Amino acid sequence: MAYPVQLGFQDAASPVMEELLHFHDHALMIVFMISTLVLYIIVAMVSTKLTNKYILDSQEIEIVWTVLPAVILILIALPSLRILYLMDEINNPHLTIKAIGHQWYWSYEYADYKDLSFDSYMIPTQDLSPGQFRLLETDHRMVVPMESPIRVLVSAEDVLHSWAVPSLGVKMDAVPGRLNQTAFITSRPGVFYGQCSEICGANHSFMPIVVEAVPLEHFESWSSLMLQDA
Repeated sequence: MAYPVQLGFQDAASPVMEELLHFHDHALMIVFMISTLVLYIIVAMVSTKLTNKYILDSQEIEIVWTVLPAVILILIALPSLRILYLMDEINNPHLTIKAIGHQWYWSYEYADYKDLSFDSYMIPTQDLSPGQFRLLETDHRMVVPMESPIRVLVSAEDVLHSWAVPSLGVKMDAVPGRLNQTAFITSRPGVFYGQCSEICGANHSFMPIVVEAVPLEHFESWSSLMLQDA
């Protein structure tokens, strides 16, 4: 959950998001070192009156400033490609959920159950209970078992939407007539909030996403209760 004046990412709640945080810190350190070196060279050139004739025409320094950026790009690209392929990996999901974007709410269908589906609307501000978050709470949460691979099939009924939960490291476009898929594993129980991340009309800001990760036995109890109500 984000908090006011937060500068960094939300706390990771999935292995993929942990990898993304590590890569962010890795890339940021490289940018910091490059910025420090460039600033030092600028200050040194401006503040000194001395000139080194070997720097004015030197094959060696040209080789260095050609090879060094290539090495830095490799150091950034290799971890990035690794995470990119990790995010596309979907191995034997324990549960498949279809998330469909509408103007302006989400509907969820649990593909492994016969009649388990529901719509998820934002709770209006005047109906919020104490402790609930404005513009983020929904009347029905997407409940998943923790520490289990979850596959989410994402589509839309009308216009472009985007199903995104930052703390899980998940963001997938919902395109009408197209079925995209993504996957995640929640590493701990909790409630994780997201919002539609594709401008989809007047009420784009009012179709939040709430994922609640619970232990497996609690999920089974919840699914049985939902099936009875259906």
